[in-house]
Amino acid sequence: MNDRLILSRRTLLGAGLVGAIGIVGAACSMPGTGDSPSATRAASLQLSWLHSVQFGGSYIALDRGWWQESGLEVDLLQGGPNAPVEPPVVAGTALVGVSAADYTAAAVAEGAPFRIIGVAMQKNPFVIASLPNRPVNEPADMAGMRIGMATANTPVLETLCTLNDVDIEAIEIVPTQYSAQPLLAGEVDCLLCWETDLPVAMAVQGVDSVTMLMADYGYALHSQTYIATEDSLANRRDDLVALMSGEVRGWEAYREDTDAAAQLAVDMFPDAGLDLETQRLQAERQVPLMFSGTTDANGFGWWSDESVAQNIETLALLGQDVDASLWDRSVLEQVHGA
Repeated sequence: MNDRLILSRRTLLGAGLVGAIGIVGAACSMPGTGDSPSATRAASLQLSWLHSVQFGGSYIALDRGWWQESGLEVDLLQGGPNAPVEPPVVAGTALVGVSAADYTAAAVAEGAPFRIIGVAMQKNPFVIASLPNRPVNEPADMAGMRIGMATANTPVLETLCTLNDVDIEAIEIVPTQYSAQPLLAGEVDCLLCWETDLPVAMAVQGVDSVTMLMADYGYALHSQTYIATEDSLANRRDDLVALMSGEVRGWEAYREDTDAAAQLAVDMFPDAGLDLETQRLQAERQVPLMFSGTTDANGFGWWSDESVAQNIETLALLGQDVDASLWDRSVLEQVHGA
């Protein structure tokens, strides 16, 4: 794969402050299609970015007809730089959106009636990526280094430094595009990026890298989370349970065969320009982020009260004040029979 520029919501909006999207007003629920439990109901799942194996579990659920078994006709809506997740969920054109705790917190601060109803990524995918000849193995190693990153992500780096008692003034921030090239060219010593993209781009080129997962050093922020409105929780609970049940089955199948998930993503979206080897590597790297002892014990999408407390602490450092009521486990309790 050529070292192309990889744009993302996280790059464009940095720490997730989504005020620019102008979420205002109350949510309205999507109308149902009938009172009969056996009637087919329509529902949309708004993805957070362009089609790729990042959403492989959803593709499997759709491909194998698991939502249809529950009487739900699910449409997967592609995200992208001009398709933020939160507005269609507020408007009711999407029943559920794939977001992140910081985006959701910012939207709630603007009045959006969201709740997080599932957590796909148990560990935040942000990493500090470096090369083996000068590795960043822990936060203290960043001192004296040049880090390539979007300046909008400065609050993310500041939070990591605060959590680990590292002087951010000892780190030189170099504004870069979202590409591995500045690191490979020696223009910077490390990069702030996602575990599943720039390190994968380097691996496909045969370049080894060292990644320090920020979640292992206190940066607790749920990512690839499922959000719904309070109205949907009150009035479309059966549909939420059906949709999340399909997600659970899809992601469990993804875990069992990541290569098949990568192949499915390439086959389902032939016009997306997806490279199979890249998709395979991304799929592999997602698994340890999405599954944990918590999910093994309770089921896919589950989260612990401890992780919520850690998220609240991290969000506070990012300037966002939330409480535990932002997370609502009631749908997953039905899905997993808790």
